[in-house]
Amino acid sequence: MSDEGLTRRQAIAAGLAGAAGLSACAKEKNVSQERMPVVFLPHGGGPWPFVDTPFGEKAELDALATHLREVRSVPATTPKALLVISAHWEERVPTVMTHANPPMFYDYYGFPPASYEIKWPAPGDPVLAARVQELLGNAGIESAQDASRGFDHGTFVPLKLAYPEATIPAVQLSLQQGLDPAGHLAIGRALAPLRDEGVFIVGSGMTYHNLRAFSPRAQPVSETFDAWLRETAALEPAERDRRLIEWTGAPAARQAHPREEHLLPLMVIAGAAGADRGQIAYRGTLLKLALSSYRFG
Repeated sequence: MSDEGLTRRQAIAAGLAGAAGLSACAKEKNVSQERMPVVFLPHGGGPWPFVDTPFGEKAELDALATHLREVRSVPATTPKALLVISAHWEERVPTVMTHANPPMFYDYYGFPPASYEIKWPAPGDPVLAARVQELLGNAGIESAQDASRGFDHGTFVPLKLAYPEATIPAVQLSLQQGLDPAGHLAIGRALAPLRDEGVFIVGSGMTYHNLRAFSPRAQPVSETFDAWLRETAALEPAERDRRLIEWTGAPAARQAHPREEHLLPLMVIAGAAGADRGQIAYRGTLLKLALSSYRFG
């Protein structure tokens, strides 16, 4: 990082010094000694597993919950902050939440009252949010900020499992409307330096997301597309990214994702992965439909 860039960050930190939730990376000049991995994970459905939901079998739901709890063990060292790209937030340009103490955003409906009482009180990180915008700007990507946005269930469900103590600062970044895969790969590439600054970047979506066909009858479709995705993630980066950009040509692609918002967080993660090849972190099912999770690095 240049001295000029560092000075800007110090100035931002000084102006926000009284705010709660400033991350350690904002207080230290040194970057992390360990490059953080990046992950893409499936966040399940609605407020599961914190309330009873009428879908899925216990064994497959328990397996997914176990996997999400184990996400905290993916980084070799404790992250200084979390940056989450959730499938459940889209804006005109990539938009970062800046609230120092983000509220909850219950972006689902029709569930029991307890679903709207779930809490995950992780602090925000305005300095990390400013750093995200700085990196995007350096890459020529326009961005915006939202001071009132709260954690949606694409963030609070998996991270309440992975980090139940809710002490690590967390920030959400939106998808960009239009859902252009190449554009989201570029967003990820711009954010890659955060991996050397102690930030754990998490993409939260689903590898199958066709709500109108979410039943065991769609098992062949889900398995076909999931097999293509597993093969793609493990390729060398240039070929991986080419295939992700052209994902609609994959077998059963539009049957698995009539609309691609739940797949796009993977594009951001692949961009941030750089030269790291993907590894399958989890293979499971939900309503017999194939789901997979990936880590890079």
